[in-house]
Amino acid sequence: MKKIVCALLVGMMLTASACSFQVRTNIETGDGAGSQTGEQTAGQTNSRETIYQVALLQSLTQGYYDGIITVSELKKHGDTGIGTFEGVNGEMVVLEGKVYQALGDGTVQEAAESETVPFSNVTFFESDVAADLTNIDSMASLKTTLDKTVQDNGKNMFYMVKIGGTFDKMFVRSELKQNKPYRSLDKALETDQREFSYENIAGTIVGLYCPDYMGGLNAPGWHFHFISDDRTKGGHILDLSFREAKAELDMTPHFDIQLSDDTNFQKMELAKDVDAAIKKVETNE
Repeated sequence: MKKIVCALLVGMMLTASACSFQVRTNIETGDGAGSQTGEQTAGQTNSRETIYQVALLQSLTQGYYDGIITVSELKKHGDTGIGTFEGVNGEMVVLEGKVYQALGDGTVQEAAESETVPFSNVTFFESDVAADLTNIDSMASLKTTLDKTVQDNGKNMFYMVKIGGTFDKMFVRSELKQNKPYRSLDKALETDQREFSYENIAGTIVGLYCPDYMGGLNAPGWHFHFISDDRTKGGHILDLSFREAKAELDMTPHFDIQLSDDTNFQKMELAKDVDAAIKKVETNE
């Protein structure tokens, strides 16, 4: 099997700092599986100050659920993050170097190393900013509070956040694994989303903030997942409330995206406007 690795590096100068973007495409010839892409370059250009993204939220939203890299490979790019699994088989929470799979039946398991990933964002977490959060009564309240921290420290950077505490209310969702032919994500969730509500639950929120200019590659703003301290409950957060919690933010200046050379991926119209569908799947509205 022969692999040819193509890399494009584009530097963008932003206010008071430099933010770099790297796009990787691994082109394979022979009988190699698409889920193994990326292995040759792992470690060569990795930086602890990088948000590593697998594919696009736009490709996932349109129904591209095939795995692009393995969980084992993903761990080489970060120890903290969020995402999903092949066939959108549950919500991903990456915490302290372990990859957890919050399944559609409400259970959580540690993902197998061979499990594959169609979309994810991870980084090696290093706390740059800490904040005490109090009297948060909704997702909107949490986002507004964290947005103030972003504005104070640089709105054009990426942020990974961890929030630990005991949550008065935690309302999350996951979904049942999809089978081919895949439907778009909003259509899949209409029938196969499963919702779970917990009270007085101790755990950790893992979230990603993308700047406004990321609208064509991800969703600007915040995206949060949750996992309980006992690692038995979790999912994509739809709503929450808590009296107090500690937030740590990793301010990250580099962005690295892994694309797929798969024929179906390459045929996708990724510039298509799917903002309404993304809002629906992110907020349940």
